[in-house]
Amino acid sequence: MTDTDDLARELDRAHVFHSWSAQSQTSSLVIASGRGCRVWDHAGNEYLDFSSQLVNVNIGHQHPAVVSAIREQAELLTTIAPSTVNLARGEAAKRIIDHAPEGFRRVFFTNGGADANENAIRLARLATGRDKILSTYRSYHGNTGAAIVSTGDWRRVPNEFARGHVHFFGPYLYRSEFWATTPEQESERALHHLRRVIEAEGPTSIAAVLLETVPGTAGILVPPPGYLAGVRELCDRHGILLILDEVMAGFGRTGRWFAFDGYDVRPDLITFAKGVNSGYVPAGGVVIDEPIAERFDDRVFPGGLTYSGHPLAMASIVATLDAMSSEGVVEHARAIGETAIGPALADLAERYAVIGEVRGEGVFWAVELVADRDTREPLPAAAMGRIKAALVARGLLPFIQDNRIHVVPPCVVTEEEVAEAMAIYDEVLAAETTGGGEGRE
Repeated sequence: MTDTDDLARELDRAHVFHSWSAQSQTSSLVIASGRGCRVWDHAGNEYLDFSSQLVNVNIGHQHPAVVSAIREQAELLTTIAPSTVNLARGEAAKRIIDHAPEGFRRVFFTNGGADANENAIRLARLATGRDKILSTYRSYHGNTGAAIVSTGDWRRVPNEFARGHVHFFGPYLYRSEFWATTPEQESERALHHLRRVIEAEGPTSIAAVLLETVPGTAGILVPPPGYLAGVRELCDRHGILLILDEVMAGFGRTGRWFAFDGYDVRPDLITFAKGVNSGYVPAGGVVIDEPIAERFDDRVFPGGLTYSGHPLAMASIVATLDAMSSEGVVEHARAIGETAIGPALADLAERYAVIGEVRGEGVFWAVELVADRDTREPLPAAAMGRIKAALVARGLLPFIQDNRIHVVPPCVVTEEEVAEAMAIYDEVLAAETTGGGEGRE
């Protein structure tokens, strides 16, 4: 420990109000610096970051090209009103559009993923003249008014102040709501369920279906064959827009630029944040299909943010996407998921009965832990707490959610770092299942 670490904790306890936390129970872990897939505290203790913080540091910590671009933009122009024209903003928008499907030509920039979804909902309602938004129970879309009510998990319940939101169950074969036994059956039955919800709610009242392409915080729920295409077909049948939330899944996380590139689906609106610039400067946005954008050529769009298209954020987007392209970061994420992460997690699942299921792609994986493989009873919170503490004590920063370990390193993670992390997971699971062992101090 150092005086600087102690000072950081003292100031944090005295003055910082943390999100999603009881304030007396917040973390004491200090992070002072980082590089690539590793971070350090002030005393020099090193941690391998297999959380990517909040699954957003796709290009890794302190990428020199991105840091340099932010520095250069700060010396040129630190901020400007969104009503002005700025080259960095246009360059950032063009690079995002270059990875979108044909027909997308406009980007509305926001400060993050929550207000990206907020404004996508606004666009859908204005474009259709309808009110209702359908989204799944197993989802997270952000913590602004409509985004949090679109969210399906527990965080929605204390915040239900927005109108016009309806939830349905999406596919999740391991814990199927539909008594399915195969991916194809899960897809078919989940689509039948959605069709009935649409019919019961009244198709002409529904503006959009909002889905995370691959639900992230909810469990990295890779959609089964035909599901997203089936949702698209239902939307088309009833004049409903499809919003795909790519905030967590986009820009390399699944080993593709957009996660939906791996499925037979084209959305009407795409929301993004996180990986677009690895969170170096807060940024997000909505990629808008041209028929929707054209509706506002002579009609005022009633939405905006003071920092929409902020120059520092735009410069970081340009540098991030250029570096990811030139360094083959997205292709690397796909390959390392196929050749290193996936096989290593499958090996752990074969050796530990506490692992009920492994699922994922790219650098986007979930290890679901169970007390009993036959009943699939989730591993209790106390055990998950022990596992999290043991991982951190051994120098690995995990992403723990409910009864799952989400294995979500930066897209630039190496085979050696994967092997290092897997050895730590192995050691901790062995200690937990035999009832012994503590991590390093």
